[in-house]
Amino acid sequence: MSTAELAAAGAGLSEAEHQAQLRRALVASTVGTLIEWYDFLLYGTVSALIFGKLYFPNSTPLIGVLQAFSVFFIGFVGRPIGAAIFGHWGDRIGRKATLIVTLLVTGLSTVAVGLVPSYASIGIWGAVLLTLIRLIQGIGVGGEWGGSVLLAMEWARTNKNRGFLTAWPQFGAPAGFFLANLAVLFFSWLSGNQFYTWGWRIPFFLSIVMVGIGLYIRLGILETPVFRRVIEEERVVRVPVLEVLKRQPKQVILSALLRMPEQAPGYIVGAFIFTYGTTVLGMSRDFLLFGVLAQCVLGFMWVVVAGSLSDRVGRKNMFMIGCLFVAVYGFIYFALLDTKVPSLVFIAIATSLLPVMTCYGPEAALIAESFTPRLRYSGTSLGYQLASVIAGGPAPFIATALFAAFHSSLPIALYMVLCAIIGIVSTALLTDYTNKDISAEYEAV
Repeated sequence: MSTAELAAAGAGLSEAEHQAQLRRALVASTVGTLIEWYDFLLYGTVSALIFGKLYFPNSTPLIGVLQAFSVFFIGFVGRPIGAAIFGHWGDRIGRKATLIVTLLVTGLSTVAVGLVPSYASIGIWGAVLLTLIRLIQGIGVGGEWGGSVLLAMEWARTNKNRGFLTAWPQFGAPAGFFLANLAVLFFSWLSGNQFYTWGWRIPFFLSIVMVGIGLYIRLGILETPVFRRVIEEERVVRVPVLEVLKRQPKQVILSALLRMPEQAPGYIVGAFIFTYGTTVLGMSRDFLLFGVLAQCVLGFMWVVVAGSLSDRVGRKNMFMIGCLFVAVYGFIYFALLDTKVPSLVFIAIATSLLPVMTCYGPEAALIAESFTPRLRYSGTSLGYQLASVIAGGPAPFIATALFAAFHSSLPIALYMVLCAIIGIVSTALLTDYTNKDISAEYEAV
């Protein structure tokens, strides 16, 4: 029997009750990550469109964008901090309780962003407040992803569908990005010339409604069978973060590095495109938002398929296919953009998440399967979130700086190739646990 089956049997759950809890866990993890990524990625969209002008008005447009992306990056610095804090408690008190706190931290900090006065009102203190709030938001997101993936994976009844199950929390990222851009597009249209005054703030305020929905769903689920078994066997570790760094440092490091081909390109096509599209291509804000909306729809449709395919072809194989896709697509992407033909630009933007999601779909199971259950929240979260510092956070900044230095998109495409190479090498060094019973693998860890 698998870990989930043993724990479920010990908790007295019937097959029907277990399946019901699995469905609730999938809904809770998917909706939760959707809300969290709405909050976090909304900031990226508005940074590219608004924050340079509102909070750094004395800078040139390009420098203002670089400064705004610097504040954007602070959220990524907070993510490993959140991974350490909430990973500790996720492995100590459980997945459910920890995920409720991460939802509150991220949601309330997102609402606070919408309250920050502009430079015209309080000068540089507006940027200071944005930086502090963004850091807190990043800390909340840092603890969310690992718990959501485990909530889905640790209710699995068999070993053969973990890629499919853990792809549903991954669905939350492009779906949350879709909602974030939809909100910005709607209020851009509604507020018109007042978008820079109050229109951009409303999407941040809407987060409080979404947090209420997420809390209602998460309060109705049970703790995962795997963690209950860890408690019953008295295998809870006193300081899980230190223990996982001591016992499984290779897995933590490789988990961070393998994310390069989806993290950096993902934020280039999702956030940097607004800077490139408006300043270089001369496209309108709303045109770019429509393109990104299409990008998100294709992305969240494909991510679950990619996760499911990894159950058949192998986690590592599927991920490496995604890496190759990313490497090739970077050149196609910028070639289409640089034509400045609206239809071709739209196609480039709309399809740009497909290679990223080919990696992102199997990635959750690939990382989570690499860690022992009693250290899994800490190890999974640390590995995943450390990538935000080396890949996701710097990516829009690096892309903007490369274009400013070379006045060409070619260096950005080459940067994406480098990320893909790092991802392939890192993935090759990990063990593939596709369809294997990972409960017995770690009894000695």
